Amino acid sequence: MKVSYPGLLEERLPSGNLRYRVRQDGNPKRRIALTVGPDHPDFIEQYLTARAGKQPQKANPRISNAIPQSIEWLVLKYLDAMNKMVDSGLMSPDTQKQRKSMLNRFSSEYGEYALQMPSEKLVEFRDTMSGTPGAADNMVKTIRAMYVWAIERGICSVNPATGIGKINKGKGGAKPWTIEDLKNYKAVHPPGTAAHLCLTLFMFTACRISDAVRLGRGNEELIDGILALRWQPTKKGSAEVVIPIMPPLYKATRAPKVQGEKYLLTEYGRPFKSPEGLRNRFRKWCDDAGLEGLSSHGIRKATGHLLAHEGCTQYQIMTIHGHTQAKTSEVYTQGVERWRLAADAMRKLEGMEW
Repeated sequence: MKVSYPGLLEERLPSGNLRYRVRQDGNPKRRIALTVGPDHPDFIEQYLTARAGKQPQKANPRISNAIPQSIEWLVLKYLDAMNKMVDSGLMSPDTQKQRKSMLNRFSSEYGEYALQMPSEKLVEFRDTMSGTPGAADNMVKTIRAMYVWAIERGICSVNPATGIGKINKGKGGAKPWTIEDLKNYKAVHPPGTAAHLCLTLFMFTACRISDAVRLGRGNEELIDGILALRWQPTKKGSAEVVIPIMPPLYKATRAPKVQGEKYLLTEYGRPFKSPEGLRNRFRKWCDDAGLEGLSSHGIRKATGHLLAHEGCTQYQIMTIHGHTQAKTSEVYTQGVERWRLAADAMRKLEGMEW
């Protein structure tokens, strides 16, 4: 059966080759060239892109060589799409890196399978990773995101990862730092060192490590006479953070002998190239202080708990952490708020005659 494509023009060139162009929908005078013909697996996507008035991207040869409608084919298309999302700021490079690693592993196992795989086959794949339950759940989460993307674009109709539960019961995520941990770290890393500045930055901003490598003098501004830090977290969906620079943080940022565009510099006086580079360095600083099993995210959690104990509301913690949903910050205030409410309620009974 021959399919009709409105606005599609087939033109014979002097060389004898065929060229395909598409009239833009609503603007027939504009003709957009396609890079592939009707027999190519990417033709429909390019045709729809051109009809919408956009220039199609040149077909990825790896996608062209993959079996159409296979898992490898879908993974390659999604990897291409993630590159564009990162370029347009819709996805962080860290998320892309993690998903790429997961999807390459998935494709190496099931690349030749049809993309509309049964859910039980995906559960079977997840269970082969049960030795690392966190990674297994992240794998399913990544595959689920890929299929959501594919369904929205009409590539498939069913998400095999829907309804697949987690196997990682977890231990509450990153372990929060204690006051004793902070003291031990500072005893080994005195003021003026990059290690001390790093801890202070995490403690007095509650920023993620992906933001810590980006913060510097360029994020400082004066608001109502108060020096503040303003930044947009890299994590998708986070709200902009604007917080006062507390004296300990100000002092720590001015203490190092070598200053740069960013607060945190390597031993060579240059900014860290990636969050992973800072993560590895911070892990070493923790090991030097005898603090195994602790991470920068644990400082973020500790800050949340300390803010709650100091009487900050759930919404104040949301503002500092960049959360956009109350339930995300609720974990820090739940126990504290219940105790405060109970104490206030019991005080009302103090004057009661019994």
